[in-house]
Amino acid sequence: MDFSKAKILITGGNSGIGQGIATALAARGAKVIITGRNEARLKDTLDTNPGMFGYALDVTDPLAIRQFASDLSEHHPDLNAVIHNAGIMISEKVLAEQYDLDIVEQTISTNLLAPIRLTAALLPQLRKQSEAAIVTVSSGLAFVPRADTLTYSATKAAIHSWTTSLRHELRNANIAVVELAPPLVATDLTPGQSENPRAMPLVDFVSESVELLCAQPTPAEVLVGRVMPQRTAEATGNFDRVFGMINPA
Repeated sequence: MDFSKAKILITGGNSGIGQGIATALAARGAKVIITGRNEARLKDTLDTNPGMFGYALDVTDPLAIRQFASDLSEHHPDLNAVIHNAGIMISEKVLAEQYDLDIVEQTISTNLLAPIRLTAALLPQLRKQSEAAIVTVSSGLAFVPRADTLTYSATKAAIHSWTTSLRHELRNANIAVVELAPPLVATDLTPGQSENPRAMPLVDFVSESVELLCAQPTPAEVLVGRVMPQRTAEATGNFDRVFGMINPA
């Protein structure tokens, strides 16, 4: 898959990692479509990236996803790649007097159900293309979780598993299936994260990730160096040590 010549849909492309990857791929020659729920941020991103398309979309709304996919088929019939980037990460207090299950349901709907629903809606169009790609965004926390964001970590573990199975199911199709697993990156995903000295600078993450994504042959996983301790923790027998680093006692 040559991403530099693709027309790519990137959900949550109006901020953070999604915005960075959208801008970098457009600079390589890709035609990029982004979505976002914040219309002001979406407009700002489009204003600074002439030639980029953008649409407001609530990825948690199943009806909106189906209509959006239908509109894409009509207005962008050459769309041949999607990067499922939209996601939320909210801390949970399991021992609170009342465990807030709204956070749990919102996280599962955004991080897990949305990419599954959107993939299902886009598959007919992607299968028509001579080459296509589905890119999911998991996390280093898919492999070693952060305990105070347990549902976020669980959804990313589920996305890893789902992506692995989807890759197998599409093995004889013309669709590459890629998993992008970021480490802690300096974005506004959570309060204070952009200022965290342990976070990988966004520009460095985007540069390394896009270089890996555009490699030939297309990789099954896009893993920057900073995420490897988490990705390999269980295989190398270092799970408990890495877990303790992420979740100090």
